[in-house]
Amino acid sequence: MKLNQIKDNCKSIFQILRWNKPTGRLILLIPAGWSLWLAHDNQPSLDFIIKIVLGGLFVSGFGCIANDIWDIEIDKKVLRTKNRPLAAKKLNKKIAFFILILLMTASLFLILSLLENSNLLPLFLALLASPFILIYPSTKRWFKFPQLVLSFCWGFAVLIPWAIIQGNLNSYVLWLCWLATIFWTFAFDTIYALADKKYDLRIGINSSAIHLKSYTQITIQICYFLTAMLLGSALLINNTNHLFWPIWIVASVFMQKDTIDIFRQKEYSISGVSKHFRNQVIYGSLFLACIIISN
Repeated sequence: MKLNQIKDNCKSIFQILRWNKPTGRLILLIPAGWSLWLAHDNQPSLDFIIKIVLGGLFVSGFGCIANDIWDIEIDKKVLRTKNRPLAAKKLNKKIAFFILILLMTASLFLILSLLENSNLLPLFLALLASPFILIYPSTKRWFKFPQLVLSFCWGFAVLIPWAIIQGNLNSYVLWLCWLATIFWTFAFDTIYALADKKYDLRIGINSSAIHLKSYTQITIQICYFLTAMLLGSALLINNTNHLFWPIWIVASVFMQKDTIDIFRQKEYSISGVSKHFRNQVIYGSLFLACIIISN
């Protein structure tokens, strides 16, 4: 294999993992951070944080590859995705499958390294999450609200860190955090789907941006409202101090403002939707700051 081809393959692997787009990785790691700090009585160790970050990168990586394998033909027909490595034939499918298996294996070994005191619950959750992550890309072909399936995939980012730390899932705080993650993910991914709406209609695939119809905006606003309320409730139940409230209010208000701004547009541009997606990382990080401050 020539040197230039190796460089091109490395670049394509980097792209298929979306590691050239850190926003998508951060938006998965943020709920893991919510869970991590809510579950800990004190600050988690740096070693533990690094392992959770690595786990997030591995899982999001194999999820992205699975998505691109499923969607090769669809991606060719959509402006936002037509230059993805598999759709543009920049990367061999066999290499993609190899990287997928490699990342799944790495994720498994990472989980095993975090198990303590015969606590197999995190391993069970990781194994349970894998088929959901792998079949999620297919759901747009047969389920009207594939964003809901993605939301449940995101929910494992909350359950697994908690299970590692606490050894169980018996906590109102955990389930409030989990529900907040479900609503948050459904909302921002529905907005992300707006950029592809006309292509999805033409191709004949599903999204919540299509099937919510005239209720799309109000549904998203309700989801963001519930995200804020659920996380606020989790903090209150956790008997934390009240220093977080100003930050919580700012994040909550701007979530609503951004949604209103998006729906004022006559057309949902890729740049506008991407900006909203990036802003959610900021607001999610502000909620994380609330949790860290109050810990």
